[in-house]
Amino acid sequence: MTHDREPDYRIAQGGGVPWRDLAREETHRPPERDVEITDVKTMAIAGNFTWGIVKVETDADVYGLGETFRAEAALDMAERMAIDLEGENPLDIDRITGLLEQRYTGCGRIGQAAFTGIETALWDIKGKLFDVPVYELLGGKYRDEIKIYCDTHGGESLGAAASRDPTDVYTPESYARAAREVVDEGFEALKFDLDVPTHREYDQAARRMDNAALEHKVSLVEAVRDEIGYDVDLGMDLHWNFTVETAVRLGKKLERFDLAWLEDPVPPEKWDAQKRVTRKLDVPVLTGENLVTVDQFNKAACEGIMDIAAPDVNKCGGLGEYVKIATVCDLYGIPIASHNISSPVGTVAGAHVSAAIPNFVCMEWHSRDVPWWNEFAVRTGERGPILEEGYVDVPEGPGLGIEIDRDLAEEYLTDGSELIV
Repeated sequence: MTHDREPDYRIAQGGGVPWRDLAREETHRPPERDVEITDVKTMAIAGNFTWGIVKVETDADVYGLGETFRAEAALDMAERMAIDLEGENPLDIDRITGLLEQRYTGCGRIGQAAFTGIETALWDIKGKLFDVPVYELLGGKYRDEIKIYCDTHGGESLGAAASRDPTDVYTPESYARAAREVVDEGFEALKFDLDVPTHREYDQAARRMDNAALEHKVSLVEAVRDEIGYDVDLGMDLHWNFTVETAVRLGKKLERFDLAWLEDPVPPEKWDAQKRVTRKLDVPVLTGENLVTVDQFNKAACEGIMDIAAPDVNKCGGLGEYVKIATVCDLYGIPIASHNISSPVGTVAGAHVSAAIPNFVCMEWHSRDVPWWNEFAVRTGERGPILEEGYVDVPEGPGLGIEIDRDLAEEYLTDGSELIV
């Protein structure tokens, strides 16, 4: 893809006339750092979700990789942003991010996801040019390895109940069996979906569970704790499905199991409801994957809607924005257990930023159903898989410290997508 520089008559994406121009034609740097972005390319990979991979190319024979959330729409927007990026120096990460935010104001979560893929790729480029891993550029290390919690779904594959009676799938035995398998694989933290179909019908539109449904959920958690004990961190996800009354009743019944967190008990836009649940429970409440800016996290922390924050590294605007989010949360005494449904590219980006913030607890891994996940990317100049026994050792290669396996990328390209590595 090639683009001419932006013509004088082109109106910025946000409309109107921007009051400041953040674009620069000259960088005033020594020749070895006088680098220009030449193109932005993307590809979509059929993983557990569609993984949106962004590649930013430069005239220095160095490229950077990043990943977006909401892949299809965000990838399209990332490619359109190439016209704004060509000729810019990729080392100016904050300025470039500001430039994109101003020109694409009003693009919401899709725009923020697109910014994320590009911004992460810029950090990758910067690390490669300076021959240091990204975490060094973000402030250095608090930790060498990143604790991963395994999203164990409903005890079975996400599609297991599609052709079977859900009452035969979501059982205490299936939850206990899955928990044992995950712990035996080396994970010290895991999470289950608790908003699964129950053995009894109830009015789902009302977002309320009856007593039988509540007891079914309690039996699932009890079976897991009986199987793996209390030395393993255990979270439960409600996926925004319930009323305050139901969330509180369920949460009270689960307090005796010493959960690491109860996730997203009420719809994400109902902040007052979320606050009421958080205040009433002695179980930590986790939320935040639908928040994508520092301002949103600051408001959420200030209003007391969460005990643990769950920003997603692939849709919050990038690694620099993630550090700001973590700083705000730290001011309120809120730890980070990050949301993550991405490929090894986004996961490693998350590992770098998780190493660089003080209040990190763990990061999600959502790809237990993808047998080739650990093979999709390899460490640059290092041996060993990305994820091993429940931890990611932060890569020490330059930039993100990984390279995508070309053959696997080509095999799992989505229809209409082109290989870029």
